[in-house]
Amino acid sequence: MKIGVPIELKNNENRVALTPSGVLELKKRNHQVYIQHDAGLGSGFSNEEYEKAGAIILPNLELVYETAEMIVKVKEPIEEEYPLIRKGQLLFTYFHFASSEVLTQAMIRSGATCLAYETVETADRALPLLIPMSEVAGRMSIQEGAKYLEKPSGGKGILLGGVAGVKPANVLILGGGVVGTQAAKMAAGLGANVTIMDINLARLRYLEDIMPANVDTVMSSEYNIRQLIGLADLIIGGVLIPGGKAPHLITRDMLQHMKPGTVMVDVAIDQGGCFETSRPTTHEDPVFKVDEVVHYCVTNMPGAVPFTSTLALTNATLPYVMMLADNGWEQACRENEALRRGLNIIDGKIVYQQVSEAWNLPYTPLEI
Repeated sequence: MKIGVPIELKNNENRVALTPSGVLELKKRNHQVYIQHDAGLGSGFSNEEYEKAGAIILPNLELVYETAEMIVKVKEPIEEEYPLIRKGQLLFTYFHFASSEVLTQAMIRSGATCLAYETVETADRALPLLIPMSEVAGRMSIQEGAKYLEKPSGGKGILLGGVAGVKPANVLILGGGVVGTQAAKMAAGLGANVTIMDINLARLRYLEDIMPANVDTVMSSEYNIRQLIGLADLIIGGVLIPGGKAPHLITRDMLQHMKPGTVMVDVAIDQGGCFETSRPTTHEDPVFKVDEVVHYCVTNMPGAVPFTSTLALTNATLPYVMMLADNGWEQACRENEALRRGLNIIDGKIVYQQVSEAWNLPYTPLEI
């Protein structure tokens, strides 16, 4: 199969979808990989490394899309890529369709097969291609939150871990999944007082067992959230509905109960955000204020640490890329249930129910 890896065009997105190691594995299986010139530089991989591994370097984006049968990316295509995507082409990347009707409509019009990393789901309901980036984003949420709690950044001027004789910050984490767990580990390690909220009591019991003494668990409900947000210095939004829009757990009216300079980091922004006042931001312009509350809503947080993120992501994606390349997407998805659940749009038809519900568009049951 001809596999294409374009440069990521999203703001400050320095990750790349395949490493030279991945190229070599695909070459050993008689596949041809086409890498756009300098696609790996942001992650620390040179054109020469890719060529030594067996890739062909192409000079521009247009040639990559024109040549490849399967495009492997990190983030969703942006507007200038839409005309390059053709009918029957396979795209394997993060799409997050429920957060963008424009993208959804563009991929419907393209006639391409869209297989989304974020909805590849194993029998035990794990999301193997979302987990590594959720781990990175969860840990980063505390780094970024701590930075924006500083007074020059618009925050309260609070040190997350405090010092002797001065209380540490209060960190509230909405969602006890991968993002929430990693955020709690980081915040607790820095000495903050941490509260994790979730609707799954079994998950809260597990977190209660594994977390250190400065981490508490509380059942998530609107009443409990309203009680706790006024005490929080940093709030992390880490809820997830696979393939669907995130629920708004903090509404606009709740902001009045927070102190000026409180920081909210919305890790769920890729899925529409779990704060009503959230809107997507970039690494160049990451924050804004609403009612004196700082909002950090960068849609590609792991792109700021591309060396770590690229290695973590490709460790997870490469086995699936090889399945698709070896067998073609139809046979691969017939044989692998997790991959089959990753199919979102095929030949102009939405085959993932949560995407159709997000935009009230027709749903076609998957038949392969």
